[in-house]
Amino acid sequence: MDFGFTTAAYVLAAVLFIFALGGLSGQESAKRAVWYGIVGMAIAVLATLIGPGAGLWPLSIILIIGGAVVGYQLATKVEMTQMPELVAIMHSLVGLAAVFVGFNADMTINMVEALKAAGEPVEGVFAELVAKKEPVEITILMVELVLGIWIGAVTFTGSVVAYGKLSGNSSMLPFKIDTSAKQLPGGHLLNAAAAALSVILLIMYLNGAGSWTLVLLALAAFFIGYHLIMGIGGADMPVVVSMLNSYSGWAAAAIGFSLGNDLLIVVGALVGSSGAILSYIMCKAMNRSFVSVILGGFGGAKGDQMAVEGEQIAIDADGVAAALQEADSVIIVPGYGMAVAQAQGAVAELTRKLRAAGKEVRFAIHPVAGRLPGHMNVLLAEAKVPYDIVLEMDEINEDFPSTDVVIVIGSNDIVNPAAQDDPNSPIAGMPVLEVWKAKQVFVSKRGQGTGYSGIENPLFYKENTRMFYGDAKDSVNTLLPKVE
Repeated sequence: MDFGFTTAAYVLAAVLFIFALGGLSGQESAKRAVWYGIVGMAIAVLATLIGPGAGLWPLSIILIIGGAVVGYQLATKVEMTQMPELVAIMHSLVGLAAVFVGFNADMTINMVEALKAAGEPVEGVFAELVAKKEPVEITILMVELVLGIWIGAVTFTGSVVAYGKLSGNSSMLPFKIDTSAKQLPGGHLLNAAAAALSVILLIMYLNGAGSWTLVLLALAAFFIGYHLIMGIGGADMPVVVSMLNSYSGWAAAAIGFSLGNDLLIVVGALVGSSGAILSYIMCKAMNRSFVSVILGGFGGAKGDQMAVEGEQIAIDADGVAAALQEADSVIIVPGYGMAVAQAQGAVAELTRKLRAAGKEVRFAIHPVAGRLPGHMNVLLAEAKVPYDIVLEMDEINEDFPSTDVVIVIGSNDIVNPAAQDDPNSPIAGMPVLEVWKAKQVFVSKRGQGTGYSGIENPLFYKENTRMFYGDAKDSVNTLLPKVE
């Protein structure tokens, strides 16, 4: 099979990936977009298997079957609440692949040079491409493989640490990783030293010092990925996962340059750029500097935070039902607590009953609700909540003052008024859903603990707020028979 067929197949796959990425921007087109991605990947894999350089069919088939089995098991067993850590661990595989491909490219360069010096024929598609390159092109290839190894190594260990912080006790790692920000003595100076060492090793490698420099460079990058993400608190993990997604894309692009694979370059650039844009959007939604998120823990406030006065007042299902009966407009704010309790089905049923009673019901989604962008949207779509009543923060925030009842389900930091009222709060300046401006607010929460970032929420102590304690799914199910 010649390069023409492979190139055409790669172009078609790239177009399908672009359609998939574009379709994921909307809930109604997301399902179709996923199928674009599936078909595109199938075409890409098939073209690679039967294109130039194809071989090792038994091993290839074994690896494809093995990957399919693992993927199927993960897709059917992983809960929606575990999707963020699943995404993180998948990023680590891309990073590790980039490291292996980089070392393989270096071995190929050394092999080609040895064969040419001995006057032996060079065989293999990639080896033949390397043999045809001029010295300047070889240098460029060496830079590309170094970038692939470095970015891939940072992505690998960083993603493993992010997975550990997101998964907690459910982690499959042999050790538990605390969600708090932790660094070794020396802090960011260690990261800077490792980065400087990487640059020195790159220069040495380009000047013929040998492949051992790549081993040390990879170790330095592994350390940077580990120490960088360990120094970031759990509250910033959604941004970190998005950033690592971007890293994995650039690592794939670097692999593409090393292998001369146009599809990997295009797809890597798509993933890298979209991940970077998403990280920027999330940082903007949190009023955070992207650089400050990457370089350290949550928040940069100085001084003492404002003391929270008052007490949390509890309410039972009868009280909530009575308020809903009298309300004309209701806004539901879902958060990670809804995901943990798997309460989306019960919430969807409550929505249907309220709308059937002639009440206006809408959902308010904060950009960083849950542990991953779009987390709440996916859960609500799974429960068949109509797309047109699921609104983003910017679309609905100004409607809270005219809303009768707001039900907050498992959210904390994204509805915290301290972001506006307390300049010393770690989340000061972060745009939040202004639920406290509604006439009545009911908060479904397991207990009186703080949110993922460990920050107290003054909303729970306001006069128009009542705490509906208990597991979100059980609480809503208790409420359902009382709402007519």
